[in-house]
Amino acid sequence: MKRRELIGLLAAAPLAGLDWTPVDVQRAAQAVATLRRRGQAFQAQFFTAHEYQTVRILVDLIIPRDERSGSATEAGVPEFMDFIAHDQSGLQTPLRGGLAWLDTECRERFGKDFADLDDAQRRSVLDDIAWPAKARPAMSQGVAFFNRFRDLTATGFWSSKMGVDDLGYIGNTAVAEWKGCPDEQLKKLGVSYGD
Repeated sequence: MKRRELIGLLAAAPLAGLDWTPVDVQRAAQAVATLRRRGQAFQAQFFTAHEYQTVRILVDLIIPRDERSGSATEAGVPEFMDFIAHDQSGLQTPLRGGLAWLDTECRERFGKDFADLDDAQRRSVLDDIAWPAKARPAMSQGVAFFNRFRDLTATGFWSSKMGVDDLGYIGNTAVAEWKGCPDEQLKKLGVSYGD
C-alpha cells in the first residue's frame, strides 16, 4: 500500500477525539474553495509568516505531488489549516507549540529552523516522530504534534476537490436501474440472492 493510500484510509476514519468536527471541516473546505475560485490571495489569520512557511513545507512532505494528483499545498491544505486553527482555540496551542518544538529540535540538531533545512535533514527529523511505536520517549511531544498535524493534513486534502478526485469518489449518482450486487462480488462474499 502506498503512503497516499494509507493516509487516504486514515482520512476516512471518524473524526472522534479530534478538535474539529465534520461541520468545521466542511466550512473550512468551502472557504478555501471560494477563495481559490475567486482568485483571491490568501492571508493567514492564525499562522505567522514563518509558521505558514513551515506548514506549507510540512504538508507537502506528508502528501507530495504524485502521478495521481497534486500536493497538499496545491489542494489548499495550508489555507484549510489556518481556517481551522483560527476557529478552534483548542487547536491553537498544540499547533503553534508543535511548530515551535519542530524548529527547536532542528536548531539543536542542525543549527537552523525546519524551513531552512535541506530535504534529507527535514526527513531525518520527521522519521523520528512519524512512527509512534518506534519513537524514543524524548520525542513524545514531537510525536503528539506530528500525529495531529498529519491528521489535519489528511482531512484538509481529502475534503478538497483535488482530494475527492484523488479518492475517485463519485458521490451520490443516479442509477437508472438497480440490478443488485454484481455476481462477481456475491461469489467473493460467498452469498447469493435467494430464488
